[in-house]
Amino acid sequence: MVKDAVPLAECGRALMIKLCHASDVPLAGPVLSVLKARGVEVDALVYDDGAPQLQGHPALSQLHVVGRHWKADGALSRLSKERRLFLDLKKRRYGLIVNLSEQARAAWLACTLGTRYSVAPQVPGRGWLWAKSFTHLFPVAARRDKVELNLDALRRIGIYPGIAEREVIP
Repeated sequence: MVKDAVPLAECGRALMIKLCHASDVPLAGPVLSVLKARGVEVDALVYDDGAPQLQGHPALSQLHVVGRHWKADGALSRLSKERRLFLDLKKRRYGLIVNLSEQARAAWLACTLGTRYSVAPQVPGRGWLWAKSFTHLFPVAARRDKVELNLDALRRIGIYPGIAEREVIP
């Protein structure tokens, strides 16, 4: 048990952030399933190439997408898309952010969305700003199974998934 467990009943809605290679996105599915099973409405934020991997996931409420090539669209277009995404996320009023990536965008969102609780991996070299952006940090063990590593985020906030909950839904 952790001393600073997150009271899920107070969270209402969570945002899982998995900004990574498309092939790793389905491995975050058990995080969605576990949170939903605990009564939390769950949204996800992924890159556009990973979105098809989560579309239709039974535990997912809304899927938000970041375009990998927004920079190529020009500064004004990118700014408009980023603003629209931020406003969409802000409107959802998340009580919990579960960050499963090492992207600086996740730290920025944890600071600006007004989320009460947030968990992320400890990332060497990210410095004090990364550490201060999240309420909970979990260590990243070398050579750990990706599904288990993703579930470590939940363990850090006091949620211990059973064996059957660790299954990746195809």
